[in-house]
Formats: sequence, C-alpha cells, structure tokens
Amino acid sequence: MGGFFGVASKKSCILELFYGVDYHSHLGTRRGGMAVCGEQGFQRAIHNIENSPFRTKFERDVEEMEGNLGIGCISDYEPQPLLIQSHLGSFAITTVGKINNMEQLLEYVYQNGNTHFQEMSSGQINATELVASLICKKDSIVEGIRFVQEIVDGSMTLLLMTKEGLYAARDRYGRTPLVIGQKEDAYCVSFESFAYINLGFTDYRELGPAEIVFITPDGVRTVGEPQEKMRICSFLWVYYGYPTSSYEGVNVEEMRYKCGSMLAKRDKGSIAPDMVAGVPDSGIAHAIGYSNESGIPYARPFIKYTPTWPRSFMPTQQSQRDLIARMKLIPVRALIQNKKLLLIDDSIVRGTQLRETTEFLYQSGAKEVHVRPACPPLLYGCKYLNFSRSKSEMDLITRRIIREREGDVSQEVLDEYADPHSKRYEEMVDAVCKQQNFTTLRYHRLDDLEESIGISPCKLCTYCFNGKE
Repeated sequence: MGGFFGVASKKSCILELFYGVDYHSHLGTRRGGMAVCGEQGFQRAIHNIENSPFRTKFERDVEEMEGNLGIGCISDYEPQPLLIQSHLGSFAITTVGKINNMEQLLEYVYQNGNTHFQEMSSGQINATELVASLICKKDSIVEGIRFVQEIVDGSMTLLLMTKEGLYAARDRYGRTPLVIGQKEDAYCVSFESFAYINLGFTDYRELGPAEIVFITPDGVRTVGEPQEKMRICSFLWVYYGYPTSSYEGVNVEEMRYKCGSMLAKRDKGSIAPDMVAGVPDSGIAHAIGYSNESGIPYARPFIKYTPTWPRSFMPTQQSQRDLIARMKLIPVRALIQNKKLLLIDDSIVRGTQLRETTEFLYQSGAKEVHVRPACPPLLYGCKYLNFSRSKSEMDLITRRIIREREGDVSQEVLDEYADPHSKRYEEMVDAVCKQQNFTTLRYHRLDDLEESIGISPCKLCTYCFNGKE
C-alpha cells in the first residue's frame, strides 16, 4: 500500500516530518524516504527498510537535513520521493496508488518526448517517475496533476513539493484518504489522520475526491475543485487503517467494534463458544465488539511476539512472510486447552496463515475453532490499491474453490457467489470451512459491513467483494 506525510512550516520541519512519516510504517515494507527544501535547496534521503525500522535508518539524515518544507513516504514498492527538474521547475514528488495502464501511459510519454526511464531492479518502471513525467506534459503543475487523475486507470494520490510550497492531490474517486492538520505557523498533510496528533497539529479538513490544494506555512488554498463521486476503500476500516485513524469522520477502532457487534447479532443463539479471540492486530477490535455484544468473554489465547518482528508486512517474500506470521503468534495453552474458541480475523485471502493458526490452536488442545472474518468473502483482486501481493485472482481461496466447482465462470455466476442468500454462496462458504478445518465459518455480510462503516454505501468501494466499481 504505502503512505505519506508532508509539512509546510515557518520553522524547521525536519522532526515533524520524520515522526509523521514514521507513523505510516504499518503501511509499507520496502522503502522509506524524505525530501526537504530550505535555504540549501532540495535535500533527499531514501533507505531500504525491509530489515529495520524507518527511525533507525533516518536518524543521521535528520541531523543533516535542513528545511521548512518537506514530504516523506513509506513505500511498498518504489524508491521515493523523487527529485525532478523540468520546464515546470524543480520539484519533489511522492505517490500512493496503483496504475493498471502502465504500458499505455509509457507509450504515450515515449511518443511525446520522453526517451527513457530509470529501470528498477525488478525490471519495472518507477510509477512515481512516470507520474512526474505525465505532470510535466502540461503547462502547469495543477494542469499536470489533473491530467494524471484523469488518465490513470487505477488510483493516484500524491504530494508534490516546490520551493514555494506543497501540492496535495487526492485520487480521482477518493479511494485513499488525505487529510490536513494545522497548528501555529505550520500545516501538515497526511494519509493517516492520527499521524500528526502528537506533533501538536489539530484537524483542519479532509480533501474531497480529486481535490488539489496548495499548502504553505500561511495557509491552504484549493487549486483544483473536488468532485462529488467518491469510492473510498472499505477495506481501510476493516484492515489497513490504524485504530486511531478516522476516514470521512469514521474512526477505525469504533467501526471495528460495530463490525464485531453485527457479527455477534448474526450468530445469536447458533453457537456457544467459551471465549472470543481476535487474530492480532487488526482482528482484536472486531473481537472486542463481538464479545461486548454477545456477553461471551474476550480472551487472548495467543500473543503476538513483537520485539524482533514488530511489522506485520515484513518480509516481502510470501513463503517467508507465512513463516514469520506463524512464528509471531505464541499460544497460551492454559487458555486454549479443552476450550471452544470463536476466532475473528480481518479477512481470509489465501487461507494459508489462518489455516496454520487454526491448526496450532487444535494442537494446543482447542475443542472447537469457529471463525468469523470481519469482511465478506474476497472474490476479486483489487484494481485500485496495492493491498495484496497476489498476482492472480486464483490466489484467493474463494476463487480457487469456485474454479474447482465450476471451471471458468461468467459474471452472472460470480454474482451468485457474492450473494449471501444464494445456494452457491452457502456451498462456497461450506467448502472454505471444510478446507480450512474450521468448526464453523460465517463471513461478515456486505450490507452489515456498510452499516458498520456508516457512510453512504454509494461512497464506498466494495469491488473486492462484489466486483462492482
């Protein structure tokens, strides 16, 4: 996924930038970067953060950097921010998003003046460099950003820093959040709203979909009007978002309590577990909500070991991630043996990690393991955000089961599998339950998820659940 943070201050912004970016470390694993602008011009630092936290890699840079304007990021893929020199002047840029029509856009820029791009070690083009190139095809930065919003298939939210101030632009349909904070003599802009609270900033306002603003130490000016249509990612509340963040006025932790409560209401009277548990970390709040609603005690039958593996997304290799995920969770046998457990996780994607979690609960003496994912079955790979490293929809356990049952299927058949009232849906859930060796399985329903979030369903992106854009 990735996240970013920017500051425009009348004083040095280095420490605020450093800590603001660090607060986004839960969103990415590969690269961290900061760029600042002051009397010495532009300065930048980028480091690999796969094997150590952001803070330890940038402590020396903080001592050497100087500036009152700054942007920084945690990136799951590309090294950024990038420093660009162009006919629009010099600027730094960082992005969060996903480009599905990369080849088409590359062809466009090659035909319109670009001769080359730097190739990353993966053989791919840096998406942020491509975005910068597209911006520079226009006569102003604002025109260029608007052009990017219109031409990118996927999503693209960005921060761009000139010597005069920061441009912040939310993606066309507001799939990712962007919020501004303020304090005396400074403004900040952030993916996560909680990132600036302890830095002395207070909420100023959220940007609307496609809105572009220009931020200086003196104020915030809209230079590109927002549009009304919004499709903010519903999975932000379920999984990605940090508990203290809010999106569109809805707090993540509070939403997860409501989500768990609605799962309990659907279960009422059907099962009688001894305790409710959440898979750390994102499943915990959902489990608390379930416990509060049902009256079934909440407990922690396993503990996440964080001193040496603090980050949920590392490492990047899937087989190693699965191993680390398993090693992180240490069972509390006294709370498991001869117990009937109800386990809540944020989602079931491939099924590998949750299956292994369930197995070690059985091995530790559990009599039953009932599973309640906090979102509906994932039937489609996300086209808009890099929230999964899955390269194929067949990585999804649901799609593998559907293929085994049906072979190639039409959209009409997939719609049936997404409908919790259909026989096909029921049979798919039963197959997942059997394959994963759960005692029972019940997914969160999409209508309940939308009610848990509490904003208009037409403003939510639910593509990964029902394929509707």
